[in-house]
Amino acid sequence: MDANKTHEIRTFRAFSSRNYRLYFTGQSVSLIGTWMQKTAVSWVIYTLTHSTFLLGVTLFASLFPSFLFSLIGGVVSDRYNRYKVLLTTQIASLIQALLLAILILLKHYAVWEIISLSVVLGIINAFDVPARQSLVYEMVEDKNDLPNALALNSSMVNLSRIVGPALAGIVLEAFGDGMCFLLNALSFVAVIASLLMMKLPAYIKKEHTKNVLGELKEGMAYIKRTPSIAFVLVMLALISLMVLPFSTLIPYYAKDVFKGTASTFGVIDSFIGLGAFSGAIFLASVKAGTNLKQILFINTLVFGVGLILFSHEHSYPLALAFVTIAGFGMMSQITVSNTLIQTTVSPDMRGRVISYYAMAFFGMQPLGGLLVGAVSKWVGTQDTLLFEGIAALLIGMLHWRYLHKEKMKEKAMAIETQRLEVVLLSGFYIWLLFRPACRLRPCHIHVCRRPANKHHRHLLCGRLPPVHRSNNACPPHDPYQNV
Repeated sequence: MDANKTHEIRTFRAFSSRNYRLYFTGQSVSLIGTWMQKTAVSWVIYTLTHSTFLLGVTLFASLFPSFLFSLIGGVVSDRYNRYKVLLTTQIASLIQALLLAILILLKHYAVWEIISLSVVLGIINAFDVPARQSLVYEMVEDKNDLPNALALNSSMVNLSRIVGPALAGIVLEAFGDGMCFLLNALSFVAVIASLLMMKLPAYIKKEHTKNVLGELKEGMAYIKRTPSIAFVLVMLALISLMVLPFSTLIPYYAKDVFKGTASTFGVIDSFIGLGAFSGAIFLASVKAGTNLKQILFINTLVFGVGLILFSHEHSYPLALAFVTIAGFGMMSQITVSNTLIQTTVSPDMRGRVISYYAMAFFGMQPLGGLLVGAVSKWVGTQDTLLFEGIAALLIGMLHWRYLHKEKMKEKAMAIETQRLEVVLLSGFYIWLLFRPACRLRPCHIHVCRRPANKHHRHLLCGRLPPVHRSNNACPPHDPYQNV
C-alpha cells in the first residue's frame, strides 16, 4: 500500500510518514516485551509475598522516580537533541532489562532487588518519556496528522497490553518467570534498530540563555498562562492518584476471587488492554475538529461505571466484560490528555510541558498505588476498587463543571460582542442623522465592481450620481434637499 492510499484511510493516515512507520513498528515490539515484564513482576511479587501493599510499593518504585526527575528530563529534551536522548534511554532500558533477566534466571533474588531495578527503570523513563513524546511531533511530516499519530500511539500501547500479559501468562506457566524478563530485554533491539533507520531533519542547536531552574520556572509560568493545559494536567493528576492504580489489585482478583493462575491474571490484564485498544481505535477514527474535551468527560464516566461493576463481580465472564468497559474509559485519560496538550503547546515549550504531563501521570500513580494498597488492607480489596470507581465519577463531574463554565464564558463573550456591535451601529446611525452638510471626498472605502457605465450610490450619503466617476467621487450636493 503506497503512502497516498494509506493517507486516504482516516484511521491510519499518520502512516504516510516513513519515520513514524518505523517508530510504530519498533515500539510495538518493545512494548509487548515491556508488558510481559510488568505482568511477570506483579506475579512474582504477589506469589512471593501475597501482599497487595507490596504490589503498591512495586508500582511506587517503578513510577515515583519518574515523578522526581521528569522535570529535568523535560529540560534535557528541550535543550539537547531529542533523537540522541531517546536512543540513549532505549539502550539504558535494554541494559536494565538484561540485569533483571539475569537476576531472575539465576534464581537468587529477593523482593528488594526487583524493586531496586524498578527504581532504575523509573529514572530512565523520566528522560525517555519527554524525549519520545516530543520526537513524535518531528516524525510526522503533515502536522495535521499529529492527533491521529498520538491516537495510534495509544492503540499501539493498548494492543501490546492485550498481547503482552496474555503471552506472559503462557510463558510464566510453560517456561518460568525468567524467560519473560529475557524476552523483554530482546524486544529493545527492535526499537533501537527502528531509531537507527530513521532520517530526521538535521538538528539545529539553539542558544539557551537561562539555566535549568530558569527554564523550569518558564515552563510553569507558561502552564499558568494557558488554563486549558493546566486543567488537563490537574484532571490527569487526580485520575492517576485515585483511579489508575486499580491495576495493582488485579493479581488479587485473579488468584483469590476467581481462584486462577498466572494465565488468569494475564487474561484479565489483556481484557483491560482490549477495551483500551478499542477506545484508541475509536479516537484515531474521529474527524478533525471533534470536541476531545467532551470525549474525555464521557469516557471518565465510562471508566468509573466499569470499575464499579467489576469491583464486586464474581462471575468471571461478566467481570471480563466490565473490565473491558473500564479499559475503554481508561484509555482517554492518557491519550486525550496527551493530544490536547500536544496540539495546544508552543513548540519551544513542548518538552517541558510534556515533562509536567509525565509528572502528573507517573508521579501520582505511585502515590496512588501506596494509597490503594493501604486502603485495601483497611476496607478490603473489592471495596477499594468500588471507591476508585466512585472517585472516577466525581472527577468526571468536575470535568463537566469546567466544560459548563467554559460554555457559559463563550456565551457571555458572544452576548458582549453583540452588544458592542449594537452600540457601534447605533452610534453610526446617530452620526448619519446629525452629521454636517456632506463635503464629499473620494469614497476610498467603496469599491465599485460594476462597469463604468453603471450607476452606484455613495456609500455614506446614498446619493445616486448621474455619471460614474473613475475616482469613485460623488458630485457635490445638498444632503437635505430631499427632506
